[in-house]
Amino acid sequence: MYRYILFDLDGTLTDSKEGIVNSVRWTLRSMDAPVPEEEILQLFIGPPLQDSFERFCGFSPERAVEAVAVFRERYLPVGQFENRAAPGAAELLARLKGKGYVLALASSKPEELCVSICKRFGFTPHLSAIVGSPPLGDRSKADVIREAMAQLDLTEADRPAVLMVGDRKFDVLGARECGVDCVGVRFFGYAPPGELEDAGAIAVAETVEELEAFILSH
Repeated sequence: MYRYILFDLDGTLTDSKEGIVNSVRWTLRSMDAPVPEEEILQLFIGPPLQDSFERFCGFSPERAVEAVAVFRERYLPVGQFENRAAPGAAELLARLKGKGYVLALASSKPEELCVSICKRFGFTPHLSAIVGSPPLGDRSKADVIREAMAQLDLTEADRPAVLMVGDRKFDVLGARECGVDCVGVRFFGYAPPGELEDAGAIAVAETVEELEAFILSH
């Protein structure tokens, strides 16, 4: 049975599309770089930003680091507020905590933003740890998961009781690298069709209710 549940943030507990897409568009225009089509911009939701600027915009690692810094110039004061909680997310966290589950946030987003967003949407009282990336650079999903497990004082023996919840293949692959299971969610549909299944998600939930039912039955 799972006891420790790690949640992704963007695309999982919140719909951050508007803030991320607007900030990516602003970043590229500020850097005199071409702005890709909307379907490409949506792929920035979830993965580490530096990877996305390299992959989708053809930036070198050095220019991608610069782009992340420019992105945060808009996202910190504006973009983080262009966001909404997944319907029923805070209530789900409250119910799971009430049933004895230990919950944590594991996101590649800058930790200061994770803390701010979780507080604003009422997630914080239910989370035993909030883990994100440092002010400069992005942690990989695997590194975020490892740090969350460390903050929960989990050992190798606890891994079978740990479940990652996320909306993109990066969550699934990061969990696999850490030796833990991952259930995918499609609350907002930002992962391409089949992505979560192909990456090895043990299940995919379409709604908060489906996710809760899976957790309680496993």
